[in-house]
Order: sequence, then structure tokens, then C-alpha cells
Amino acid sequence: MPQDPFDWIDAEHERRLAAGLVRTLRPRPADSPLVDLAGNDYLGLTRHPEVTEAAADAARRWGAGATGSRLVTGTTALHARLEESLAEFCGFEAALVFSSGYAANLAAVTALCGPPQLSGKSPSVPLVVSDAGNHASLIDGCRLARAETAVVPHADAEAVRKTLGAHEGRALAVTDSVFSVDGDAAPLAALAEACREHGAALLVDDAHGLGVLGEGGRGAVHAAGLAGDADVVATVTLSKSLGSQGGAVLGPARVIRHLVSHARTFIFDTGLAPAAVGGALASLTVLRREPGRAARVRYVATELHRRLTAAGLTAVRPDAAVVSVRAPSPEAAVRWAADCRTAGLAVGCFRPPSVPDGVSRLRLTARADLTDRQIEEAAGTVLRTAPAA
Repeated sequence: MPQDPFDWIDAEHERRLAAGLVRTLRPRPADSPLVDLAGNDYLGLTRHPEVTEAAADAARRWGAGATGSRLVTGTTALHARLEESLAEFCGFEAALVFSSGYAANLAAVTALCGPPQLSGKSPSVPLVVSDAGNHASLIDGCRLARAETAVVPHADAEAVRKTLGAHEGRALAVTDSVFSVDGDAAPLAALAEACREHGAALLVDDAHGLGVLGEGGRGAVHAAGLAGDADVVATVTLSKSLGSQGGAVLGPARVIRHLVSHARTFIFDTGLAPAAVGGALASLTVLRREPGRAARVRYVATELHRRLTAAGLTAVRPDAAVVSVRAPSPEAAVRWAADCRTAGLAVGCFRPPSVPDGVSRLRLTARADLTDRQIEEAAGTVLRTAPAA
């Protein structure tokens, strides 16, 4: 008999099951009783009445979907307003909205590498220098870029400098602004300096910085004084601090013009749904009016870290909203997260292969709308349910 073409899937499942690495979907109810420290609603805007009403109004006015790609029928006046608002708020010349932050990163890396350069008799392949802790979307962008990729040690600007110095031709350095696993920040100013020494561009994924860092939540790139610079491009997501969905690339107008014609995840993807666009616009309005939300979420993260480490847990000091707490093993991390859920607290659980160093963690995401009482109770729950080291 012919071999079953999917037998290998069962074997792979058993292997992952034995290693404690099987992932499952858990649909949440509309009104969950859990205190949520697992999602990325950093500013507490997903259910803000202005945001939800703006999303509903956009759906009623423009329809449930964008109806087509951005270059055909998928661009509305609402999309243009969001792009203008994002660029102005974050300090960039222009912006381009995508259906997700993942798509925005794929677009930015692949399109900004460009084709090989003609150098003498043979073409020179562009170089991408990527931080070892970068998000999967940046890693996938590097794989699709058809460029030479050099992975350098985490948050090491000197390694970036040396790698760029050994390359002749076009180059692009890519990094998260705040890394999603441990919540630590990249040395953006030093990275920009290294890039400028060698004429390279810098691409920063500011997904975890927008709404949390910088003046009034304008992001890590803005805080580093790099927003609007001619050699710096940023990507953001609308699904974290802005409580909606989608992503965007921010940068010089000529870069955005280039993406419109060359970014495959823009050209061949359906445009972002109007409801998500309307919701993100409303969130920007709220953030402009209430800039203290950015400072509050940083305070919540710092306070969670202080309480947990004071009680003896190992946690990385947060540079933004993510608090990463070490677990003894993948199995212990899963049990710990489950025990927190049973006690009324939702937390994230990061295990291999999602973590590059193989260390399992609980991942707590601070929210600006948490009360002091909720902070105290959340820390207490994590401590009560902690596994033995």
C-alpha cells in the first residue's frame, strides 16, 4: 500500500507531547472573569467605548471588509487618515498600513533589501544584519529577502558594527525596539551610529514600544531621537497599545513610495478591515488626550517586577510593558500558567522553540488600566502558584 503522506505528523505530535511542547487553542468568552496579563492590550483600549464605537461606526459606513487589495478597492479615506495620523504622531514623514504587523515586517525587510547591486563583473548581494532575539516576523523577512543574512548576538551594537564593516555594498540592520520574550530594549542610538558609519539603513520593529515608550507613547524610536531620520524605518502594530488590529511601516516618503510598488504583502493582500482602521484612529485620539497612559503601563510593569523579585523569583527588569519570569522547565511553566488561570489570572507561557535560549518563562504583560489592588493580587497569585525551583 502507498505510504500515508501525513504519518509523520502523528510522530511529530508524539515527540512534542513527550517534550511538553504541544500547543492548544483556548477560545475565550466575550466577558472573561480572568484578570488578563497574557494579552497585549497595554493601554487598556481594546474595550474603550470610544474605540469600540469608532470601530462599529467604520463597519457600518465602509462595510465589514476592505473588499480588495489596497491598490484596487481596499484603500479608503479612513486608511489615508490613519496613515497620516500615525506618521505625525510617531514623528515620521509617511506611513503605510498593512493587514498585520507580521505583514508589515515581511514587507519592510524584503522590499528594503532590494535586488543585487552590480559591482564589477559580479553582483553584490545585499546584507541583512539581524539581532538573535528578533521576532519571528523579522526572521521570516530575512529568509524571504534573498539577501545574505548575518545573525549577531543579542543587543550587541559592536557586533553589528563589525559585521557591517566586513561587507561591501548595500546593508540593512534589523532589530526589535523592545524584545517580546524578555521585554528588554535594544540600544537604538548605538545601532544607528553603527549603521551610519557604514552607510547602512536601520529597520526597527517598534511593536512593543508604541504607546509605552517615548513622549506620550510615541515609541522607542521617537524616544531615541531617531524618528524622521532619513536612514531609519520603523514598523508598528495596531494590535497592542492601540487595541485594534493591523500594522504599519513608518519612514521617509520615498521608502513608503517604494513599498507601495514592491512590497508583496501590500500588493497582494486584502486591505485592513475598516473597523480595525477606525478603532486604531480612535485609540490614537485617546492616547493624545491621555498621554499618562504610557507612564502608567510602565509603572505597572515595574511594580509587578519589584514585587515578584522581592519575593525571590527571577525576572528580567522590564524596559517597557513585558515582565518575563523564569520557570524551571517547560512542564513547570505550563503547570504554573494553568494554576494562575485557575486562580483567576491569565498569563502568557513561553517555551521552546518560541524562546531562543531554551529557557521557559511566564510572560506577564502590564496594562495601564490595572488598579493598584489588581497589581497586588496578580503578583500574589503568581507567587502562590510558583513551582519549586
